[in-house]
Amino acid sequence: MQEVTLYTDGACKGNPGTGGWGALLQSGKHSKELFGGEANTTNNRMELTAVIQGLAALKRPCIVNIYTDSKYVKNGMQQWIHNWKAHDWKNAAKQPVKNIELWQALDAAVSKHQVHWHWVKGHAGHPGNEKADELANRGVELVQ
Repeated sequence: MQEVTLYTDGACKGNPGTGGWGALLQSGKHSKELFGGEANTTNNRMELTAVIQGLAALKRPCIVNIYTDSKYVKNGMQQWIHNWKAHDWKNAAKQPVKNIELWQALDAAVSKHQVHWHWVKGHAGHPGNEKADELANRGVELVQ
């Protein structure tokens, strides 16, 4: 399987507010930049959308190293989602999981790949994360 590195980020001007998402895919000498935005959204929704869109750009199953500065996304996929699915998409308080349609879409997207999750501190000079942040802000500009 081909190995791909995916850097993702979300941005929101106001929360909720105008938001953007960015994804940078790299494999060997190749790279692809993706971004988009929504008029009325939240930062967490944009963080999730960035990963979903990045994975959707892959044409075949890959080994994907995902780098995100969102503990919400990383912890959701590595820790919380198993219980949510076991309890009919309800959280520990027995309430419906927020952003359920995005979590379900991300769950479906990762099932096609061999995914490894990595957390990076945001705005700390990590080149891939900084580029994803730049792309997310371009997404915000598309909507404004």
